Amino acid sequence: MAEDYQKMTVAELKELLKEANLPLSGKKADLVARLVEANDAAPAAEEPSDDEWDDDGDWDDEAVEGHVAKQKPVLDDDIKAALALRAEQKKMTPSFRRTEWFRYKRLSRSGWRAPHGMDSKQRRNYRYRGSLVRVGHGKVATARGLHPSGFQEVMVQNTTDLESIDPETQAARVGRGVGGRKREHIYSRADELGIRVLNRRRDV
Repeated sequence: MAEDYQKMTVAELKELLKEANLPLSGKKADLVARLVEANDAAPAAEEPSDDEWDDDGDWDDEAVEGHVAKQKPVLDDDIKAALALRAEQKKMTPSFRRTEWFRYKRLSRSGWRAPHGMDSKQRRNYRYRGSLVRVGHGKVATARGLHPSGFQEVMVQNTTDLESIDPETQAARVGRGVGGRKREHIYSRADELGIRVLNRRRDV
């Protein structure tokens, strides 16, 4: 594992550290040592059973007290094939970072911005400056807008919004600004209707 980390750039190592909520300071050797130590300390992953849900990490694999909606979406063969193809394409898609993202922390936290300027190395497609967003990087149109699990996401702000959701093909995503008390009511109502909540919190 350490040899694999040595082949990676400092920027790539910092991305892994950021995902693991580990410090980003130090030289490359320090970053590699920190990642190796974190991997050694991590418990071995158990193989999921058939009744457990596996998707992009939004879903909590551990049993949440009172939660009963764990169903998978009802998908036809075309949608299943499109989702599988999109997942394979995503593995080959480069990461899109804006110009000078490695120089300024505020830029590393922001999303993609198209490069401008006559002398911009990224705009002129210099390979060492990162990939440009292009039409060719688009994914399968049939699966566009679908959650990796296959559900259509529906934004929910209150319990009334749950009434129009089809549990077989749609799943709820609670709005960012919804408070804890209202979230608890939404979760309870979603359990009653058999609706899956994609961003369910453990502490509610």
